[in-house]
Amino acid sequence: MGQEQSQVVSENRKARHDYFIVETYEAGIQLTGTEVKSLRAARVNLKDSFARIENGEVMLYQMHISPYEQGNRFNHDPLRKRKLLLNRSEINKLAGQMQLQGLTMIPLRVYFTRGLAKIELALAKGKKQYDKRQDIAEKDAKREVERSLRERQKL
Repeated sequence: MGQEQSQVVSENRKARHDYFIVETYEAGIQLTGTEVKSLRAARVNLKDSFARIENGEVMLYQMHISPYEQGNRFNHDPLRKRKLLLNRSEINKLAGQMQLQGLTMIPLRVYFTRGLAKIELALAKGKKQYDKRQDIAEKDAKREVERSLRERQKL
């Protein structure tokens, strides 16, 4: 069939800088009406958010969805915990990997696919300071090589 259209609402760019991404999952998010309207307006921040498994359910913490302007008394709490919708087998697999390997679940991006709000959740391992410096050095080296190749092609 055709390729699915997905509209990215927000990305957690700092996640790839602070963590080694081991595996990614797609999950649905249980939201209220005003949260969906704020998401469509791209009024969401994933900066310090993370997920945990509680009572066999995956819960997302610290994802800030701004209150909807026309929401009046029906508005939501911007930092409330939200349930992520995953299959039971995926939740069990995540729980096992988190316990054995000491991994963390962090959201990478929020997007809409076929009108449904989805989140890309990553199993990640935190980077140490020297790992970050090494990544920055590699990026600088790669950028320098590309720059010299471009200059060589001009000649």
